Amino acid sequence: MSALTLKEVNTSQDLLKFVKFPMDLYKNNSCYVPPLINDEMKVWDPSDNGAFLYCEAKQFLAIMGNKVVGRIAVIFNKKEAEELGISKIRFGWLDFIDDITVSKALIDKAIEFAKEKNINKIEGPMGFTNLDKSGMLTMGFDKLATMIGLYNFPYYAEHLEKLGLKKEKEWVEFEMRFPENLPDKVEKFSRLIKEKYKLNVIQFKSKEDIKPYIDPMFKLLDQTYNSLSTYTPITKEQIQTYKEKYFPFIDKNYIICVEDENHELVAFAVTMPSYSKALQKANGKMWPFGWYYFWQATRKNDSANFYLIGIQPEYQRRGVTAIIFKEIYERFTKMGIVYAETNPELEENKSVQVLWQDYNPVNHKRRRTYSKEI
Repeated sequence: MSALTLKEVNTSQDLLKFVKFPMDLYKNNSCYVPPLINDEMKVWDPSDNGAFLYCEAKQFLAIMGNKVVGRIAVIFNKKEAEELGISKIRFGWLDFIDDITVSKALIDKAIEFAKEKNINKIEGPMGFTNLDKSGMLTMGFDKLATMIGLYNFPYYAEHLEKLGLKKEKEWVEFEMRFPENLPDKVEKFSRLIKEKYKLNVIQFKSKEDIKPYIDPMFKLLDQTYNSLSTYTPITKEQIQTYKEKYFPFIDKNYIICVEDENHELVAFAVTMPSYSKALQKANGKMWPFGWYYFWQATRKNDSANFYLIGIQPEYQRRGVTAIIFKEIYERFTKMGIVYAETNPELEENKSVQVLWQDYNPVNHKRRRTYSKEI
Protein backbone atom coordinates (compact mmCIF):
# COMPACT_ATOMS: atom_id res chain seq x y z
CA MET A 1 0.00 0.00 0.00
CA SER A 2 1.27 3.47 -0.89
CA ALA A 3 2.08 5.90 1.90
CA LEU A 4 -0.50 8.51 2.81
CA THR A 5 0.59 12.15 2.69
CA LEU A 6 -1.27 15.40 3.30
CA LYS A 7 -0.53 18.34 1.07
CA GLU A 8 -1.60 21.93 1.63
CA VAL A 9 -3.35 23.50 -1.36
CA ASN A 10 -1.18 26.36 -2.61
CA THR A 11 -1.53 26.27 -6.40
CA SER A 12 -4.42 26.62 -8.82
CA GLN A 13 -3.75 23.06 -10.00
CA ASP A 14 -4.09 21.70 -6.47
CA LEU A 15 -7.21 23.83 -5.90
CA LEU A 16 -8.81 22.30 -8.97
CA LYS A 17 -8.03 18.83 -7.60
CA PHE A 18 -9.53 19.91 -4.27
CA VAL A 19 -12.73 21.09 -5.96
CA LYS A 20 -13.10 18.10 -8.29
CA PHE A 21 -12.29 15.30 -5.82
CA PRO A 22 -15.89 14.69 -4.66
CA MET A 23 -17.06 14.72 -8.28
CA ASP A 24 -14.80 11.74 -8.86
CA LEU A 25 -15.73 10.08 -5.55
CA TYR A 26 -19.47 10.26 -6.30
CA LYS A 27 -19.40 9.92 -10.09
CA ASN A 28 -21.64 6.82 -10.01
CA ASN A 29 -23.96 8.09 -7.25
CA SER A 30 -27.39 9.20 -8.49
CA CYS A 31 -28.08 11.36 -5.40
CA TYR A 32 -24.94 13.48 -5.44
CA VAL A 33 -25.26 16.96 -6.98
CA PRO A 34 -21.96 18.51 -8.13
CA PRO A 35 -21.36 22.24 -7.70
CA LEU A 36 -20.30 24.52 -10.52
CA ILE A 37 -16.51 24.29 -10.62
CA ASN A 38 -15.95 28.01 -11.26
CA ASP A 39 -18.15 28.94 -8.29
CA GLU A 40 -16.23 26.59 -6.02
CA MET A 41 -12.90 28.00 -7.20
CA LYS A 42 -14.12 31.51 -6.35
CA VAL A 43 -14.91 30.43 -2.79
CA TRP A 44 -11.17 30.28 -2.18
CA ASP A 45 -10.33 33.61 -3.80
CA PRO A 46 -10.24 36.43 -1.23
CA SER A 47 -11.21 38.92 -3.94
CA ASP A 48 -14.43 36.98 -4.52
CA ASN A 49 -15.26 35.82 -0.98
CA GLY A 50 -15.87 38.60 1.55
CA ALA A 51 -15.56 36.15 4.44
CA PHE A 52 -11.77 36.27 4.06
CA LEU A 53 -11.85 39.74 5.64
CA TYR A 54 -12.38 38.05 9.00
CA CYS A 55 -11.60 34.38 8.35
CA GLU A 56 -8.36 32.48 8.01
CA ALA A 57 -8.50 29.23 6.06
CA LYS A 58 -6.35 26.43 4.71
CA GLN A 59 -7.15 23.45 2.49
CA PHE A 60 -5.47 20.08 2.38
CA LEU A 61 -5.44 17.11 0.03
CA ALA A 62 -4.89 13.55 1.22
CA ILE A 63 -2.78 11.73 -1.34
CA MET A 64 -2.00 8.04 -1.58
CA GLY A 65 0.51 7.25 -4.30
CA ASN A 66 -0.45 9.67 -7.06
CA LYS A 67 -4.17 9.60 -6.23
CA VAL A 68 -6.23 12.07 -4.21
CA VAL A 69 -8.16 10.10 -1.57
CA GLY A 70 -9.50 12.89 0.63
CA ARG A 71 -9.76 16.61 1.31
CA ILE A 72 -10.50 19.02 4.14
CA ALA A 73 -10.65 22.77 4.73
CA VAL A 74 -10.00 24.34 8.15
CA ILE A 75 -11.34 27.78 9.01
CA PHE A 76 -10.98 30.23 11.87
CA ASN A 77 -13.84 32.75 11.90
CA LYS A 78 -12.45 35.65 13.96
CA LYS A 79 -15.76 37.52 13.84
CA GLU A 80 -17.50 34.58 15.49
CA ALA A 81 -14.89 34.53 18.23
CA GLU A 82 -15.00 38.29 18.84
CA GLU A 83 -18.75 38.89 18.63
CA LEU A 84 -20.15 35.66 20.07
CA GLY A 85 -17.26 34.51 22.20
CA ILE A 86 -17.32 31.19 20.36
CA SER A 87 -13.76 30.02 19.87
CA LYS A 88 -13.52 27.01 17.57
CA ILE A 89 -11.96 25.83 14.35
CA ARG A 90 -14.51 25.06 11.68
CA PHE A 91 -13.76 22.21 9.30
CA GLY A 92 -15.56 21.60 6.03
CA TRP A 93 -15.22 20.41 2.45
CA LEU A 94 -14.58 17.08 4.12
CA ASP A 95 -14.58 14.11 1.77
CA PHE A 96 -12.66 10.85 1.89
CA ILE A 97 -12.60 7.27 0.72
CA ASP A 98 -13.76 4.57 3.12
CA ASP A 99 -10.43 4.25 4.90
CA ILE A 100 -10.13 5.29 8.55
CA THR A 101 -6.46 6.17 8.15
CA VAL A 102 -7.46 8.83 5.61
CA SER A 103 -10.28 10.33 7.69
CA LYS A 104 -8.04 10.33 10.78
CA ALA A 105 -5.26 12.15 8.97
CA LEU A 106 -7.72 14.80 7.79
CA ILE A 107 -9.26 15.35 11.23
CA ASP A 108 -5.77 15.46 12.72
CA LYS A 109 -5.07 18.41 10.42
CA ALA A 110 -8.04 20.26 11.89
CA ILE A 111 -6.77 19.50 15.40
CA GLU A 112 -3.26 20.63 14.45
CA PHE A 113 -4.62 23.93 13.09
CA ALA A 114 -6.65 24.45 16.28
CA LYS A 115 -3.56 23.93 18.41
CA GLU A 116 -1.65 26.45 16.31
CA LYS A 117 -4.37 28.99 17.14
CA ASN A 118 -4.52 27.97 20.83
CA ILE A 119 -8.13 26.87 20.33
CA ASN A 120 -9.44 23.77 22.06
CA LYS A 121 -12.40 22.80 19.87
CA ILE A 122 -13.10 21.75 16.28
CA GLU A 123 -16.53 21.47 14.66
CA GLY A 124 -17.82 20.54 11.24
CA PRO A 125 -18.63 20.05 8.53
CA MET A 126 -19.43 23.73 8.07
CA GLY A 127 -18.34 26.66 5.95
CA PHE A 128 -17.04 30.15 6.64
CA THR A 129 -20.40 31.46 7.93
CA ASN A 130 -23.90 30.44 8.91
CA LEU A 131 -25.14 30.89 5.34
CA ASP A 132 -22.71 28.31 3.93
CA LYS A 133 -23.45 24.61 3.61
CA SER A 134 -23.35 22.83 6.97
CA GLY A 135 -24.05 19.44 8.45
CA MET A 136 -23.08 15.90 7.57
CA LEU A 137 -25.94 13.83 6.18
CA THR A 138 -27.05 11.11 8.63
CA MET A 139 -30.44 10.23 7.09
CA GLY A 140 -31.70 10.47 3.53
CA PHE A 141 -28.79 8.97 1.65
CA ASP A 142 -31.23 7.77 -1.02
CA LYS A 143 -32.64 11.27 -1.59
CA LEU A 144 -31.47 13.65 -4.29
CA ALA A 145 -29.29 16.40 -2.83
CA THR A 146 -30.14 20.07 -3.31
CA MET A 147 -27.96 22.88 -4.63
CA ILE A 148 -27.32 24.16 -1.09
CA GLY A 149 -27.16 20.84 0.76
CA LEU A 150 -24.13 18.65 1.44
CA TYR A 151 -24.21 15.02 0.39
CA ASN A 152 -22.05 12.23 1.77
CA PHE A 153 -21.81 8.48 2.11
CA PRO A 154 -23.11 6.82 5.32
CA TYR A 155 -19.58 5.84 6.36
CA TYR A 156 -18.57 9.48 6.94
CA ALA A 157 -20.43 9.75 10.25
CA GLU A 158 -19.24 6.29 11.29
CA HIS A 159 -15.63 7.38 10.82
CA LEU A 160 -16.02 10.61 12.81
CA GLU A 161 -17.67 8.79 15.69
CA LYS A 162 -14.87 6.20 15.72
CA LEU A 163 -12.42 9.10 15.88
CA GLY A 164 -14.08 10.41 19.03
CA LEU A 165 -16.13 13.26 17.60
CA LYS A 166 -19.56 13.88 19.14
CA LYS A 167 -22.83 15.26 17.84
CA GLU A 168 -22.93 19.07 18.19
CA LYS A 169 -25.95 20.37 16.23
CA GLU A 170 -28.75 18.61 14.39
CA TRP A 171 -30.72 19.82 11.37
CA VAL A 172 -33.89 18.44 9.84
CA GLU A 173 -35.25 18.83 6.32
CA PHE A 174 -38.74 18.23 4.99
CA GLU A 175 -40.35 17.40 1.70
CA MET A 176 -44.01 17.95 0.93
CA ARG A 177 -46.52 17.56 -1.85
CA PHE A 178 -48.79 20.52 -2.40
CA PRO A 179 -52.51 19.70 -2.11
CA GLU A 180 -54.79 20.11 -5.10
CA ASN A 181 -56.66 22.84 -3.24
CA LEU A 182 -55.38 25.45 -0.83
CA PRO A 183 -56.75 24.86 2.72
CA ASP A 184 -59.66 27.22 3.40
CA LYS A 185 -58.09 28.47 6.62
CA VAL A 186 -54.95 29.60 4.76
CA GLU A 187 -57.02 31.43 2.14
CA LYS A 188 -59.19 33.14 4.74
CA PHE A 189 -56.39 33.94 7.16
CA SER A 190 -54.22 35.41 4.41
CA ARG A 191 -56.97 37.84 3.43
CA LEU A 192 -57.67 38.85 7.04
CA ILE A 193 -53.99 39.48 7.86
CA LYS A 194 -53.53 41.55 4.72
CA GLU A 195 -56.48 43.75 5.64
CA LYS A 196 -55.68 44.02 9.34
CA TYR A 197 -52.06 45.11 8.94
CA LYS A 198 -52.43 46.79 5.52
CA LEU A 199 -49.91 44.51 3.86
CA ASN A 200 -49.25 43.97 0.18
CA VAL A 201 -47.44 41.36 -1.92
CA ILE A 202 -44.98 43.05 -4.28
CA GLN A 203 -45.43 42.01 -7.90
CA PHE A 204 -42.09 41.98 -9.71
CA LYS A 205 -42.32 42.64 -13.44
CA SER A 206 -38.72 41.66 -14.14
CA LYS A 207 -35.68 40.17 -12.46
CA GLU A 208 -34.10 43.62 -12.27
CA ASP A 209 -37.00 44.81 -10.11
CA ILE A 210 -35.76 42.48 -7.36
CA LYS A 211 -32.33 44.12 -6.97
CA PRO A 212 -33.44 47.06 -4.74
CA TYR A 213 -34.91 44.55 -2.29
CA ILE A 214 -31.83 42.33 -1.88
CA ASP A 215 -30.12 44.43 0.81
CA PRO A 216 -33.41 44.85 2.77
CA MET A 217 -33.84 41.06 2.57
CA PHE A 218 -30.46 40.46 4.20
CA LYS A 219 -31.25 43.07 6.85
CA LEU A 220 -34.51 41.26 7.55
CA LEU A 221 -32.62 37.97 7.67
CA ASP A 222 -30.46 39.39 10.46
CA GLN A 223 -33.56 40.50 12.37
CA THR A 224 -35.19 37.10 11.92
CA TYR A 225 -32.33 34.94 13.14
CA ASN A 226 -30.19 37.09 15.44
CA SER A 227 -31.84 35.50 18.48
CA LEU A 228 -30.17 32.17 17.64
CA SER A 229 -27.07 31.65 19.75
CA THR A 230 -24.90 30.70 16.76
CA TYR A 231 -25.92 33.53 14.43
CA THR A 232 -23.47 36.24 13.40
CA PRO A 233 -24.60 39.36 11.51
CA ILE A 234 -24.04 39.37 7.76
CA THR A 235 -21.45 41.83 6.49
CA LYS A 236 -21.83 43.91 3.32
CA GLU A 237 -18.96 41.92 1.79
CA GLN A 238 -20.81 38.67 2.43
CA ILE A 239 -23.95 40.12 0.91
CA GLN A 240 -22.01 40.96 -2.23
CA THR A 241 -20.59 37.43 -2.35
CA TYR A 242 -24.02 35.82 -2.10
CA LYS A 243 -25.49 38.26 -4.63
CA GLU A 244 -22.89 37.24 -7.19
CA LYS A 245 -23.23 33.55 -6.42
CA TYR A 246 -27.01 33.15 -6.35
CA PHE A 247 -28.61 36.08 -8.20
CA PRO A 248 -28.02 34.47 -11.61
CA PHE A 249 -30.31 31.60 -10.52
CA ILE A 250 -33.13 33.79 -9.20
CA ASP A 251 -36.45 33.88 -11.03
CA LYS A 252 -38.93 36.68 -10.25
CA ASN A 253 -41.78 34.18 -9.96
CA TYR A 254 -40.04 32.41 -7.08
CA ILE A 255 -39.41 35.49 -4.91
CA ILE A 256 -42.16 36.58 -2.50
CA CYS A 257 -41.88 39.97 -0.78
CA VAL A 258 -44.49 41.46 1.55
CA GLU A 259 -44.49 45.18 2.40
CA ASP A 260 -46.47 47.40 4.76
CA GLU A 261 -48.38 50.55 3.88
CA ASN A 262 -45.12 52.55 4.10
CA HIS A 263 -43.49 50.24 1.55
CA GLU A 264 -41.19 48.75 4.21
CA LEU A 265 -40.29 45.09 3.72
CA VAL A 266 -41.83 42.99 6.51
CA ALA A 267 -41.39 39.46 5.13
CA PHE A 268 -39.85 37.57 2.22
CA ALA A 269 -39.35 34.06 0.92
CA VAL A 270 -36.71 32.96 -1.57
CA THR A 271 -37.56 29.78 -3.43
CA MET A 272 -36.09 28.32 -6.59
CA PRO A 273 -36.94 25.56 -9.00
CA SER A 274 -34.95 22.46 -8.18
CA TYR A 275 -31.67 22.75 -10.04
CA SER A 276 -30.35 19.40 -8.80
CA LYS A 277 -30.86 17.47 -12.03
CA ALA A 278 -29.58 20.41 -14.08
CA LEU A 279 -26.40 20.47 -12.01
CA GLN A 280 -25.96 16.73 -12.48
CA LYS A 281 -26.26 17.10 -16.26
CA ALA A 282 -23.96 20.13 -16.31
CA ASN A 283 -21.34 18.14 -14.37
CA GLY A 284 -19.66 21.22 -12.95
CA LYS A 285 -19.65 23.39 -16.08
CA MET A 286 -22.04 26.10 -17.24
CA TRP A 287 -20.65 25.90 -20.79
CA PRO A 288 -21.25 24.69 -23.40
CA PHE A 289 -24.55 23.07 -22.36
CA GLY A 290 -24.96 23.71 -18.62
CA TRP A 291 -26.87 26.96 -19.19
CA TYR A 292 -29.41 25.04 -21.29
CA TYR A 293 -30.08 22.53 -18.49
CA PHE A 294 -30.66 25.40 -16.06
CA TRP A 295 -32.94 27.13 -18.54
CA GLN A 296 -34.95 23.91 -18.92
CA ALA A 297 -35.20 23.54 -15.13
CA THR A 298 -36.64 27.05 -14.87
CA ARG A 299 -39.15 26.52 -17.67
CA LYS A 300 -40.40 23.06 -16.77
CA ASN A 301 -40.06 21.57 -13.30
CA ASP A 302 -42.31 19.79 -10.84
CA SER A 303 -40.08 20.48 -7.80
CA ALA A 304 -38.95 23.57 -5.93
CA ASN A 305 -36.65 24.31 -3.01
CA PHE A 306 -37.18 26.75 -0.15
CA TYR A 307 -33.96 28.64 0.54
CA LEU A 308 -34.57 31.60 2.83
CA ILE A 309 -37.50 33.01 4.78
CA GLY A 310 -37.28 36.25 6.73
CA ILE A 311 -39.96 37.92 8.83
CA GLN A 312 -39.72 41.09 10.90
CA PRO A 313 -39.82 40.06 14.59
CA GLU A 314 -42.95 42.15 15.30
CA TYR A 315 -44.80 40.28 12.55
CA GLN A 316 -43.58 36.76 13.35
CA ARG A 317 -46.65 35.83 15.37
CA ARG A 318 -49.18 37.74 13.30
CA GLY A 319 -49.90 35.19 10.60
CA VAL A 320 -47.84 36.77 7.82
CA THR A 321 -46.71 33.31 6.73
CA ALA A 322 -50.28 32.67 5.53
CA ILE A 323 -49.82 35.46 2.98
CA ILE A 324 -46.49 34.02 1.84
CA PHE A 325 -47.82 30.49 1.45
CA LYS A 326 -50.97 31.52 -0.34
CA GLU A 327 -48.82 33.38 -2.85
CA ILE A 328 -46.37 30.48 -3.17
CA TYR A 329 -49.20 28.00 -3.64
CA GLU A 330 -50.85 30.05 -6.39
CA ARG A 331 -47.59 30.63 -8.24
CA PHE A 332 -46.37 27.05 -7.91
CA THR A 333 -49.70 25.69 -9.10
CA LYS A 334 -49.54 27.85 -12.24
CA MET A 335 -45.97 26.67 -12.92
CA GLY A 336 -46.75 22.99 -12.37
CA ILE A 337 -44.76 22.69 -9.12
CA VAL A 338 -46.04 19.73 -7.13
CA TYR A 339 -43.22 18.99 -4.70
CA ALA A 340 -41.22 21.26 -2.42
CA GLU A 341 -38.23 20.70 -0.16
CA THR A 342 -37.11 22.87 2.74
CA ASN A 343 -33.57 23.89 3.50
CA PRO A 344 -31.91 22.50 6.65
CA GLU A 345 -33.47 23.81 9.88
CA LEU A 346 -32.05 23.40 13.37
CA GLU A 347 -33.98 20.61 15.08
CA GLU A 348 -35.01 22.85 17.97
CA ASN A 349 -36.19 25.67 15.69
CA LYS A 350 -39.88 24.75 15.97
CA SER A 351 -41.01 28.25 14.98
CA VAL A 352 -39.72 27.62 11.45
CA GLN A 353 -40.94 24.04 11.23
CA VAL A 354 -44.49 25.06 12.09
CA LEU A 355 -44.57 26.97 8.78
CA TRP A 356 -44.99 23.70 6.88
CA GLN A 357 -47.62 22.09 9.13
CA ASP A 358 -50.55 22.57 6.72
CA TYR A 359 -48.76 20.69 3.94
CA ASN A 360 -48.18 17.28 5.58
CA PRO A 361 -44.38 17.61 5.68
CA VAL A 362 -42.26 14.46 5.79
CA ASN A 363 -38.89 14.60 7.56
CA HIS A 364 -36.79 12.93 4.84
CA LYS A 365 -33.27 14.09 5.73
CA ARG A 366 -31.21 14.73 8.82
CA ARG A 367 -27.72 16.13 9.18
CA ARG A 368 -25.44 17.14 11.99
CA THR A 369 -22.15 18.75 12.82
CA TYR A 370 -19.59 16.89 14.91
CA SER A 371 -17.21 18.42 17.41
CA LYS A 372 -14.25 17.45 19.54
CA GLU A 373 -12.62 19.09 22.52
CA ILE A 374 -8.86 19.03 22.26
